[in-house]
Amino acid sequence: MNYLLDTNVVSELRKGKRCDPNVARWFSNVDERAIFLSVLTIGEIRMGVDRIRRRDARRAASLNRWLKGLVDGFEDRILHVDRDIAEEWGRLNVPDPLPVIHGLLAATAKKHSLSVATRNTRDIARTGVDYVNPFA
Repeated sequence: MNYLLDTNVVSELRKGKRCDPNVARWFSNVDERAIFLSVLTIGEIRMGVDRIRRRDARRAASLNRWLKGLVDGFEDRILHVDRDIAEEWGRLNVPDPLPVIHGLLAATAKKHSLSVATRNTRDIARTGVDYVNPFA
């Protein structure tokens, strides 16, 4: 099985030894090459880093280095939102709209036959896309 990581899983894994034990256990059993990121996750993390920069430049610099390492490490496993994904996102929003990011993650996972790894299972479950909750 291949996985698309939601931002909440990536953020949890960054905690190292303070990482939720269930997430750490799940991650240790997954092949690194089976894990993918969305450009949306990169964007959410970038937003967080830049918000932190407004009050703590030093911490933001550290997070920025971590983000660069994350992007470099996943370089060939970062998935973009294209027209097909945008159209699938549109279909997934009928009849009930989804939060934009989670809807686009679900559409990306569906297009690439991935399972979404997320704590936010409620939104993903509504789409019919496979998912796993590493926190459970």
